[in-house]
Amino acid sequence: MKYKNIVKASFIDRPNRFTANVKISGEQNTVHVKNTGRCKELLIPEAEVILEKSSNPNRKTQYDLIAVYSRNIGLVNIDSQAPNKVTGEWLIKKGMEKVKPEYTYGRSRLDFYFEKDGKPSLMEVKGVTLIKDGIAYFPDAPTERGIKHLNELSEAAAKGYETYIAFVIQAEGVNMVYPNMETHPEFGEALKNAMNSGVKVLALGCAVKENELFINREMTIDRLEKKDV
Repeated sequence: MKYKNIVKASFIDRPNRFTANVKISGEQNTVHVKNTGRCKELLIPEAEVILEKSSNPNRKTQYDLIAVYSRNIGLVNIDSQAPNKVTGEWLIKKGMEKVKPEYTYGRSRLDFYFEKDGKPSLMEVKGVTLIKDGIAYFPDAPTERGIKHLNELSEAAAKGYETYIAFVIQAEGVNMVYPNMETHPEFGEALKNAMNSGVKVLALGCAVKENELFINREMTIDRLEKKDV
């Protein structure tokens, strides 16, 4: 996926989870943050951020904050809509058939339905931006919704579906992801139970550019190690 009308800015602060104050060419602007997660380890004062200017002149905020440069990691894409977009592109490139986003199954709306070699498959996608010492962790905040999705995937696996949870790592140079046991141990236990039920776990790494994001590496995770952030 590609972005248009890219602008660089300097991060000032984040008054709420939807907006941030930044400096563009020395002038302060309020912009929309395309991620309601904490991102507190990334969005720090004076961090260089990447914005996309909207083509809609009637929008209240004219810019979306989509990425940030981290001193230890490099460029990190924090657009929460991006993981689903690049995963959809990746599934089609991999030759999957009948790819349907936002598929209703049971009590949940899962990110993708597709068919692999004629077999019905379900996938839930999680974007990952929390990275420490070259390892990605999910989630960065408790997610009961994430546990619900894992339980739905486990039930679907028991009914014959091929099921996946895909962690899309929105930074380069990272190939492994672990559950964040310090922040939400219940998610880690739910992930372990899902794997034991037949749910496959994928780590999908991305090439991250200021105006582009795409999946360029993949790893199937068949064993979890409990690591704390």
